[in-house]
Amino acid sequence: MSHSNSHNHSHSDADLKSRNLIISIFLNIVITVAQVIGGLLSGSLSLLSDALHNFSDVVSLIISYIANRLSKREASLQKTFGYKRAEILAAFINAATLIIVAILLIIEAVKRFHEPQEIETNLVIWLSLVAILGNGLSVLLLKKSSESNMNMRSAYLHLLTDMMASVAVFIGGLLMKYYQLFWVDSVLTFAIALYLIVMGYDLLKNSVKVLMLFTPEEIAVKDIVKVIQTIKAIKNVHHIHIWQVNEDEIHLEAHIDFEENITLSQFDLILSEVEELVFHNFGINHVNIQPEYGKSDSKDVIVQD
Repeated sequence: MSHSNSHNHSHSDADLKSRNLIISIFLNIVITVAQVIGGLLSGSLSLLSDALHNFSDVVSLIISYIANRLSKREASLQKTFGYKRAEILAAFINAATLIIVAILLIIEAVKRFHEPQEIETNLVIWLSLVAILGNGLSVLLLKKSSESNMNMRSAYLHLLTDMMASVAVFIGGLLMKYYQLFWVDSVLTFAIALYLIVMGYDLLKNSVKVLMLFTPEEIAVKDIVKVIQTIKAIKNVHHIHIWQVNEDEIHLEAHIDFEENITLSQFDLILSEVEELVFHNFGINHVNIQPEYGKSDSKDVIVQD
């Protein structure tokens, strides 16, 4: 009975996450469209750059929603890993395009700074307030889920930082309205574009590392070798590969040379011990070990296949 309740609770929790993501997607689409129209009508480049950031939030939220849905699908003969890489691939594409658009914004901001244009500040102020309220509601919707789910946390942080960017645009609108400091629009655009580049580069770098099967930065391969070799029956650990499938799954593949010609049942016990050690010490949750005894192959920790 308790298992059934837990199962039902996990389903209702997933449905709640999906519902909150859909509401946040809708809110950000409305904000983006309003800011694009408002930016074109008012002539505010900072409003348009904030619209771009909101659009990146829409994409991020859609990715989170799709990942939430696809995570329920099982692997198949044609897709043995299922759809676990879909979110990483989309993150790579989104980050690359985000950086390109941000660079174009910086070029336009520099031009505008030398030739400031008069801006319809009332529209900037009201639309930035709409964005603050919309993103604020989205932040509240995702806050609870973000505490226990990395995917939801990335969406939550996206929205939180976007709300802060909208606050900057609002302050800029007030400065332009009451002090006629129209150059502030270009400065804010430059600042938001720089932030987009920093955020985009970080996302691009991390997604490339996962796609290229790099060892996660927080894992030291030599430390793993030392920990595994504390097991008495093990003579040598070599030919190691460590990679991430996605944010939640880290794989370890290695050859283990044993001191004696052990039985399969003995190997199973040692394998369980290895799995426990690498999971609790390094967060590795998928282990594939090739057992060896007296095999004349390379005993180097890293071997080029």
